[in-house]
Amino acid sequence: MKRRTFLQRIGSILAVLGVTEAEWLTLGDAFGGQSLRYYQALAQPSPRKLALLVGINQYQKSPSLSGCLTDVELQRELLIHRFGFQASDILTLTEEQASREFIEAAFLDHLGKQAKSGDVVVFHFSGYGTRIQLEKSPDTLQNALIPANENQDENIVNYLLEETLLLLLRSLSTDRITAILDTSYHALSTVQLTGLKIRARPELLAVQLTATELDFLQQLKTQNFLNTPLVLYATSKSKQFAREVLFSGFSAGLFTYALTQYLWETTPATTIQVSLSHVGSSMYKLGSKQQPGLLTTKKNQQEVETLPVTSLFLDNGVGSEGAVIAIEEEGRTANLWLGGLPPKVLEYYGVNSRLTLLTGEQLVLRSRTGLTAKAEISRVEGASPPQIGQCQEAVRVLPRNINLIVALDTGLERIERVDATSAFAGIARVSTVVAKEQSADYVFGKLPQTPSRYGLFTLSGELIFNTAGEVGEAVKVAVQRLAPKFPSLLAAKLWGLTENEGSSHLQVKGTLEIISGISPRVVIQRETLRTLDAGTTTKKSQKSLSTPILPIGSRMQYRVQNNGDRPVYLILVGLKNNRTAIAFYPWQTPQEPNNSETKPLLKQVVIAPGETLTLPQSITGSEWMISGPAYDCEHQLIFSTSPFSETLKALETAKYPTGEQQPIGPLVNPLEIAQALLQDLDNVSAAKVEMNGTVAESYVLDVNNWASLSFSFQVM
Repeated sequence: MKRRTFLQRIGSILAVLGVTEAEWLTLGDAFGGQSLRYYQALAQPSPRKLALLVGINQYQKSPSLSGCLTDVELQRELLIHRFGFQASDILTLTEEQASREFIEAAFLDHLGKQAKSGDVVVFHFSGYGTRIQLEKSPDTLQNALIPANENQDENIVNYLLEETLLLLLRSLSTDRITAILDTSYHALSTVQLTGLKIRARPELLAVQLTATELDFLQQLKTQNFLNTPLVLYATSKSKQFAREVLFSGFSAGLFTYALTQYLWETTPATTIQVSLSHVGSSMYKLGSKQQPGLLTTKKNQQEVETLPVTSLFLDNGVGSEGAVIAIEEEGRTANLWLGGLPPKVLEYYGVNSRLTLLTGEQLVLRSRTGLTAKAEISRVEGASPPQIGQCQEAVRVLPRNINLIVALDTGLERIERVDATSAFAGIARVSTVVAKEQSADYVFGKLPQTPSRYGLFTLSGELIFNTAGEVGEAVKVAVQRLAPKFPSLLAAKLWGLTENEGSSHLQVKGTLEIISGISPRVVIQRETLRTLDAGTTTKKSQKSLSTPILPIGSRMQYRVQNNGDRPVYLILVGLKNNRTAIAFYPWQTPQEPNNSETKPLLKQVVIAPGETLTLPQSITGSEWMISGPAYDCEHQLIFSTSPFSETLKALETAKYPTGEQQPIGPLVNPLEIAQALLQDLDNVSAAKVEMNGTVAESYVLDVNNWASLSFSFQVM
């Protein structure tokens, strides 16, 4: 249905009878009315896929948001190009179109009248949420979504209650219903950083809802709905807040980007529980402790969590990193949507990176702006003309001159920003930007309540451990004090850019386990998605959807499997508490064990085809004991079909102690290790032969020869 036609119809409905006619046409339909059979007769053959996507950046009285329209675009491109939705079956309401009346009427008209048993329905909302205390229920605060026309006057609000939305979802005549709410209901009482955008407004007490909304809610409550929709929330806890992130050239909801990016690459074998744990891990790596939530009935909670997530959208079974959305210049150029690339990878995805269409044609990247790119189509002789459709990553090109980006919080005074910019200019491989203007890795700002103290913050406004200075410290002194931490942070950024769980063609799996009792307990499991058996389901995974917690004092290990037909080499690196770079040291026994001065030798960790090994390997005295105090940790298991020669060489040049050999320890030269690691992956890439002009200034990584799995967890 064209939007103009839709709006005319909704306008006539609202002008005449408000919601009464909609109730007559739709709510009655759910129980066998004559009009239900009429609309079913006009419906397309099952299963049909319908979506209603709502995004609001500009509000009448609330501060503007930045990423809600991008969220709608992210969902729309995903549904069309990844899950086969027809563009005509996706209705979007943005900005002033997204009034409460239009949202509800669109729900009734676009979804209620058309959806029938077995159809797929997706509803998405990006915008503000809040809690309100209605005059009729003074002891209860209710969650509400804030539409574009949020207020009628100071005492009457035009909000859409979450209760109303859930009843609308349950009223549909299908059980394949998924709602994604990228909003939150609890606003922060104090915000650490001035540049932080969160999707929540302060709660309102003793307000009135419009009479039509209350009447509509009462009408819904009189019905006996049986459906149990699945609702995915941007936050899992009441006091968490949904935040927006500034990426490379665009802003988006952190939850929406992480969710859609993962759904591009995932396969039918991945369960909802495992998928949301991946999404939470992705948000965690972007500096936020915001974790996704899942709502369904208690009766079928476990059943739902073990369902393949893509069954909610009727998956076509093929993962990808994006899609060709248009073909130009007589088949020579393609316009790409790259929503399936991890956010930090997208930012540095370089010219000459290569993707392949499922039909075999190769796409050579020529330019990129935000989530869209242009690529040259390399035709395969005898192949059919290239078509619009999904594309998969083949070669990743990354620049060698990547810096750590530190944003200067807008809460700093002008003279403070000038001093900070000057001080940062003297630190190699670190660049500064103004918060809210460009994407960054960390934020330099003031501590709340103590404005004369400075520290380093994550993008979500959390102070990084042990980075706060003394009261009265000068800005330049603060920057110089922080300088020794930056090489470790940059190193972690560099090896994080190797993440390719979704696109790697190596068949590897890594499992983080706690060693206790007879059998180890699985905490996190990661495996390359492109090579998963579509007929299997991941059975072992963490029970919680939030970031996994490893108890202090427990013992941990990694179980690593090579399910491919080639030997693979392995290196483990990580970042502890956003400040200490660590690595697994592959020691071997010295040639002269009786000589205490003999330096321990490093060896390659290699896994033969079909074999499994544990890290650390079962050697007396080499157990991996988790010590306190509490900290956050991020590990990267990186695999290659060729030895990590440069990496081990960089490890050997550092002055590591020759005494006790611990299975894991801090890196003395983390940045050199990270660069050597990327060089090792570059050395094994066969694609370099065809990229003579790219090699000198870039790393060229081939998905056929490397895999990188990420593990994020907390120690408490």
